[in-house]
Amino acid sequence: MEARMENLKEMGPVSCGFLRYTCEKQPKITYMNGQMRKMLRFPEQESQEDQLYRENIYFLIPPEERGRFAGYLVRAQEEGEPLAGDMTFLCCDGTRIRLFGWVLKGVTEQGEEEFQSVCMDVTKRYQERTQVETGRYLKALMDVYDKIFQYDLAEHTVTCLYSPDSPVFQKLEQIPMQMREATSRWIRDTVLKEDQEELEGFFADFYEGRLDGPDGRPAKIRYRALASDGQWKNYTGIFLKFYTGRSLFCCRSMPDPREAHVLRSENAALKENIQDLVMRFTDGLAAFEVTDEDVTPLYASDNVCEFFGFTREEWLPMMKKRTPIREFVSRSRASFEEFLRLLQEGEAEFTYYDVDMDRKRRVKAICSRKSPAGSAPRYVMLYNVEEKRQKQSASAGESARVSIRTFGYFDVFVGDRPIAFRNKKSKELFALLVDRRGGYVSSEEAISFLWEEEPVNAVTLARYRKVALRLKNILEEYGISEVVESVDGKRRIAAERVRCDLYDYLSGSEESAGLFKGTYLTNYSWGENTLAELTGELLFTSQA
Repeated sequence: MEARMENLKEMGPVSCGFLRYTCEKQPKITYMNGQMRKMLRFPEQESQEDQLYRENIYFLIPPEERGRFAGYLVRAQEEGEPLAGDMTFLCCDGTRIRLFGWVLKGVTEQGEEEFQSVCMDVTKRYQERTQVETGRYLKALMDVYDKIFQYDLAEHTVTCLYSPDSPVFQKLEQIPMQMREATSRWIRDTVLKEDQEELEGFFADFYEGRLDGPDGRPAKIRYRALASDGQWKNYTGIFLKFYTGRSLFCCRSMPDPREAHVLRSENAALKENIQDLVMRFTDGLAAFEVTDEDVTPLYASDNVCEFFGFTREEWLPMMKKRTPIREFVSRSRASFEEFLRLLQEGEAEFTYYDVDMDRKRRVKAICSRKSPAGSAPRYVMLYNVEEKRQKQSASAGESARVSIRTFGYFDVFVGDRPIAFRNKKSKELFALLVDRRGGYVSSEEAISFLWEEEPVNAVTLARYRKVALRLKNILEEYGISEVVESVDGKRRIAAERVRCDLYDYLSGSEESAGLFKGTYLTNYSWGENTLAELTGELLFTSQA
């Protein structure tokens, strides 16, 4: 293999491009044949721009593909075997091209290590394949969601793909629009004012790639918006990763909150149409076309691919063909018999060993009913049984399991477990709400505390929205979102739902009298005002 690649440069014009580049952290291109130059739209005469690309091969890789490309190089270097795959490249004229090729580690005549790649242009085939897969993917999602929008982060565009009940969006279907501008206009014109700030923050985090949590679950949000019939309705929206650099924002109207107790009953929910279940069980979504003994996967979120033992790269080719059920299930954490029971009975539970948690876990799946013809797509949701039961057992009275420490350094605990805030400002915002003891804090007030030296303007307001959204996300992650309430963009701590040393001390109870030792919110300078108040009260009490 290596010898063939080495000889390609001697063969003159060939249909394959050939590259040689160094094994440095920023690999330099040492050789490129004419076909590769042609495919990547390099100018005929070498230029200063030409030299720029030669100095760092990553200039030819889109930002969203660089991590995967780096992974290929690491594997090729460690394993010493050729690796094959397809990837998008950036051409010198700004266009994009899809290349299929191999990469392996070789050695130069001087004995230095280098990478070598042979590439073929598969752009046309990739576009045709993408179009077919997109159609099948959307066919599955259209049965679940009211509207589907494609967000292309590389092109900075948003395109309405599906919106049958909205005359406005129907006119715009398949027309790319400026992503940020169109989204902001949609939020401003249709979303309830009280929910606009949170939704703006949700999309802002998506643009910057900070929505998905560490467990890989799709990001979702609830909001209220004006429907095409002129009524205000509750909606839920979710971002599903599609292809590299592209995601789908799917939204659907939800039942009236007054009927939510019906959905919380599993027995009642199982009688509902499968579309009403999809947003309930958000750990994963898969769609399969099951015919006799064969299965054709139509779509699955990344964590479901992993459950069945496949990578995203392995899953996509399977969407184009039928696979025997036994073969399809052979890698999964479920047995063949369990999968058949799922298809026959509509629900099943699987046990698997979670290596990360070092224990066995139970996963439940719910499948749609089999159609009379037996060949219609069937939808499957997966979710953790333990987590769901824990959530169902939680009651309002158990909210007091949230304890807050303000005397000394600020920390929040759920039971005995401290909340690991991933963002310092979101933790500080929570501390500010605690300090206000249940009073509402506006965006402008919060900014004056969180960024004391900066004025309130569009930049700081956008920054604050992101912080508020991150706080909301971390509280939801720990199952305590009810401890913070939001109305018209203002937020407050629900003091009656938490246990806090500050509140206990101010209650004047005898058992709490010794809680304050002279320090308060040591993390934050703005806590000095309350500290002075507490110190004065302590002094007055001791003199009395």
